Amino acid sequence: MIDSILRGLRQPEYVHVLLNPVPVYGLLIAWIGLIIAVVLKSRRAQLVTLVLVLLSSLSAWPVYEFGQQAYDRVLSMTDEDGERWLDEHQDRGEDLIWIFYALAVLSAAAIAVPIKWPKSSVPLVIAVILLGIAALGSGGYIAYAGGRIRHREFRNEPAPPKRPEHEHD
Repeated sequence: MIDSILRGLRQPEYVHVLLNPVPVYGLLIAWIGLIIAVVLKSRRAQLVTLVLVLLSSLSAWPVYEFGQQAYDRVLSMTDEDGERWLDEHQDRGEDLIWIFYALAVLSAAAIAVPIKWPKSSVPLVIAVILLGIAALGSGGYIAYAGGRIRHREFRNEPAPPKRPEHEHD
């Protein structure tokens, strides 16, 4: 069993699927916690949840990287509609990954900046909450296409148009 797990961890497509819930579900849990912390006016709870937002949004980086590495292998396993969904998933990830990076930077600032300027705490936390909404929406949008690559049962609409061959790189 351990050998099977270790073998899976050497496959980028497996690691991508293993980690891809973290930027969405982890961020959602942290985001809800941050809202509760704001309502309770607890700076300690805000710090804990800001760290969780930071870690969840940073987790988008390995998800993205392993997804890029897995493209060719997943492409070889899928049908024509799945290929089109794979391209759409990749395009969405490439276009929107920056939102997760911006959220990581903003949450780090919301942790550190109030140490020197305490009055910046509330505006920064509100900015994290608002950008968190955008990141959650983006993550859902990216995942929507990703779930249709190999799962025909989720394909309840036509596949996106086929991209020209030179755009796969």
